[in-house]
Amino acid sequence: MPDPNGFLRYERQLPARRPVAVRITDWREVYPPAGAELIREQATRCMDCGIPFCHDGCPLGNRIPDWNDLVRTGNWDAAVESLHATNNFPEFTGRLCPAPCEAACVLGLGGQQPVTIKQVEVEIADAAVARGGLNPRPVPASTGRSVAVVGSGPAGLAAAQQLARAGHAVTVYERDDAIGGLLRYGIPDFKLEKQHIDRRVAQLAAEGVQFRAGVNIGVDVTAEELRGRHDAVLLACGALQGRDTPETPGRPLRGVHQAMTHLVAANRVVAAAGDGRPAPAVLPDGTPIDAAGRHVVIIGGGDTAADCLGVAHRQGAAGVHQLDLYPEPPHGRDAERDPWPTWPWVLRNYPAHEEGGDRVFAVAVQEFVDDGTGQVKGVRIAEVTVERRDGRRVVTALPGSERELPADLVLLAIGFEGTEEQPLLAQFGVTRNARGAVDARPDWQTDADGVFVAGDMHRGASLIVWAIAEGRAAAAAIHSYLGGIGSLPAPVDPARQPLAAR
Repeated sequence: MPDPNGFLRYERQLPARRPVAVRITDWREVYPPAGAELIREQATRCMDCGIPFCHDGCPLGNRIPDWNDLVRTGNWDAAVESLHATNNFPEFTGRLCPAPCEAACVLGLGGQQPVTIKQVEVEIADAAVARGGLNPRPVPASTGRSVAVVGSGPAGLAAAQQLARAGHAVTVYERDDAIGGLLRYGIPDFKLEKQHIDRRVAQLAAEGVQFRAGVNIGVDVTAEELRGRHDAVLLACGALQGRDTPETPGRPLRGVHQAMTHLVAANRVVAAAGDGRPAPAVLPDGTPIDAAGRHVVIIGGGDTAADCLGVAHRQGAAGVHQLDLYPEPPHGRDAERDPWPTWPWVLRNYPAHEEGGDRVFAVAVQEFVDDGTGQVKGVRIAEVTVERRDGRRVVTALPGSERELPADLVLLAIGFEGTEEQPLLAQFGVTRNARGAVDARPDWQTDADGVFVAGDMHRGASLIVWAIAEGRAAAAAIHSYLGGIGSLPAPVDPARQPLAAR
């Protein structure tokens, strides 16, 4: 039973981040491991609240009070088992998820600081490695049925592991040269060092999952060929179609790029350095996209923008401005706007923000300024107001508020428009909806029988916990479709939405 008084004895506390002056000189993770006593104290803050709303904040259904109490009492092996019962990859979520479970913590209802659920989670995940590794769980007998998983991000990998452990033969196809999807080249190492992915890939391989990297389904292998090889197909190709701003004057200038192109180029440099290979930060066509010595402007206020900010610091940018269309959020929850236990709109300061750069709120770019040779030299911005009219966003520039910021490199981190238009969609007979995503029936099948969809490709750009939850649920549906014995966990259905006020 949890300690009902723990939150009265201990305040919320996270481990100290590595010093800024040190961490911007390398690509290692920002947070060092927490001490055992600190984590025990933080786990003790999880009280016996009766109805743990953290369960509702997390789509995975993580047994948060259970493993918090196991950490409190020092039963780490049981904590590892409890955590993995609902989450295939807690070392990913513990590092990357913004923790809607913490926003739903009952302590928040009483004005207290929530339990550090995310930090406890990552410490349990790391303890699993330290206490003997990630032991594979191969099945003794095969069902004789085969599944193709297209895409190796968290949704695809979660589904692959669930299906392999149910006895099905699983092959994961990835068009990139390495497994991991967005986790591999889209997430900087200072948030997720890649050995965590490598360990999981090794575990899945030991459980019988086959991996084929560098294979673009729809191009290298047709949909018809894939259907001929496998009894079912899961599409988990993500939602990487970046939102653009083609109407802004100067958008075609050199030096104005989608944020993900910069992140991928930077991550490839880090990966190459780890393998002892020199590699410059360039686009696929060889165009340099390095922030070193440049004035950088990042447009957007979310996770991707913060990732670009951290990368720019480590590449040695001369200066960075991060622009946000909306006004500066409040520092605490507005109970009328976002009542507990929903996800609140608050100012979120990422580690990259304490490393430098200027944040500018309530502004919009009016023009990308040409240096006379077709290269961007600045951005002209104006202060704006944002309103909702008839369900549409209306942005109004304030007269006389325009000014120019220097910019040699501009990165567009303004969101995603769904999954990319690619040959496999037409070949499978699958279309994108108005949101750029692929619809699923209640059994996770697309319009094509035997072809399932999960993760961001179905939901649109979302959180890693939703990707894993959808991968697990789609795996359960595929297992049933193949006539598998028993049932697999299905934490969500295709219509499930995040916790919200009605």
